[in-house]
Amino acid sequence: MKQLINLNKLVLLFLLIGNVKITNAQKIKPTVTILNVDSKGLETDAQQLGNILRTEIEKLDTFDVTDRYDVNYLIEKNKLNINNCYGKMCLLEVAKVIQTDYMITGSVELINQNILLTLRLINIQKQSIEKTTIEEFNNLPNEVQSMIKITARKMFGLTNNEEVVAKLTKRFDYENTLNNPNKSRINLEGPRFGYTYLLGKENEVLKKSKQDGGYNANPAMFQFGYQFEKQYLNEGNYQALFEFLPMITGVDQQLIIPSLTFLNGFRNNKNGWEIAFGPTLGIVSKMEGADFNGKFYSKKDLNIMKITDYKLEKRLDSRGDLEFTGAIVVAFGKTIKSGKLNIPINAWATIPNSDGFRIGVSFGYNSKL
Repeated sequence: MKQLINLNKLVLLFLLIGNVKITNAQKIKPTVTILNVDSKGLETDAQQLGNILRTEIEKLDTFDVTDRYDVNYLIEKNKLNINNCYGKMCLLEVAKVIQTDYMITGSVELINQNILLTLRLINIQKQSIEKTTIEEFNNLPNEVQSMIKITARKMFGLTNNEEVVAKLTKRFDYENTLNNPNKSRINLEGPRFGYTYLLGKENEVLKKSKQDGGYNANPAMFQFGYQFEKQYLNEGNYQALFEFLPMITGVDQQLIIPSLTFLNGFRNNKNGWEIAFGPTLGIVSKMEGADFNGKFYSKKDLNIMKITDYKLEKRLDSRGDLEFTGAIVVAFGKTIKSGKLNIPINAWATIPNSDGFRIGVSFGYNSKL
């Protein structure tokens, strides 16, 4: 019985040793060496690009990447000239000295308004190019590390963040800190046109005759103006901004109603949706008075008529005096892109008060510079 127990222990020991050997064998990764990456038309030189590529390949944890200091030591020791060594023949000669399984080389070249990035994986044993990956990016030299990362991951079949890829490759994608690094804001300033519809007491007053304090007007009115905006935050998928809109309403109804709207909002850089809110100020004619027998009389008229049982209120009236009026606006919308043309479309409404509320739609346009 004792011998049987010892035999089981011996078998278990051999299994453990075998498992350790298998595990260690599985952990052995092929070696890869990266020298320089050819740089054409960029301020980043070949050695810097090579260091960036080396770092990104190390992050993949697919190869045992030769340390750059070891590479420099072997190059100096063997007096190798690696200047302009980007082709297969040159790299195969260097690989004989460095003793590596693979070499990765490539180039980053500015062509017109695009950056063309090429990576090649060379199998030293087979003396052949095993993989070639070519990617085209927008002219964004400050994002060259992200470009190299995307290309390296694609070479080895790994997924990339599609939002980042779109921002670096689609020329007319929504602007952000990646694809528009030299501007601090998304520029949607431009003319605005639309219609507004008044509801509540203002709706009733507009339709009345001027004799009764109305305007003989339709409560649906055309408006036009211009939007100014100032972006103060642009991070991730969102930006925060202030918007300032001077508008003229009612020209189609032979009215001129000026207004100023101040909005604070958020815009999504990914899909163009936005929401904003803030005060709107206007100048209208208002009169203080009260309803009597279905008509609205001024306080002065009520006193002349010797009417004492009334409740004063101030409301829209064409017979009154000009004064400021205000409301709170909530707006949302989406920007449609067509090449360099931006077309913002918005819907909005004021928060109801004693005079009623307004709803409206507007659209505009501008060209991205």
